[in-house]
Amino acid sequence: MSESTIEYRHNYPLDPVEVARVFDASGITRPTADLPRIARMFAAPSLVISAWQDGRLVGVSRSLTDYSYCCYLSDLAVDKALQGKGIGRELIRRTQAIIGDEVLLVLLAAPTAMSYYPAIGFEHVDSAFVVRRKR
Repeated sequence: MSESTIEYRHNYPLDPVEVARVFDASGITRPTADLPRIARMFAAPSLVISAWQDGRLVGVSRSLTDYSYCCYLSDLAVDKALQGKGIGRELIRRTQAIIGDEVLLVLLAAPTAMSYYPAIGFEHVDSAFVVRRKR
């Protein structure tokens, strides 16, 4: 893939097929074979930032937020061919710029990304609880 400029878009409508492609290309585990579910995931999110190179979706972040107190960064995915070039960091930076300094940014890291988040300023906490999805 060429080294052209990355363009970022805020709450830009995304094609579920393209989102599934980026998820698969990023290595993140999401239900990409279930396109209606991917479509529902992006149908009404509070905050979506997308990264584009030459008109092609190459990265996405999806957050649920009240823009006042907390923001859950539920998806962060960058095509592996472009990982390490600051796209994920920029998606997070733009998310933080939109939500502001009063809002706590929370995420659940994939096991393969545990070393990435502290390196870009996230603090590891032990006070989270989950009820696992059944499928």
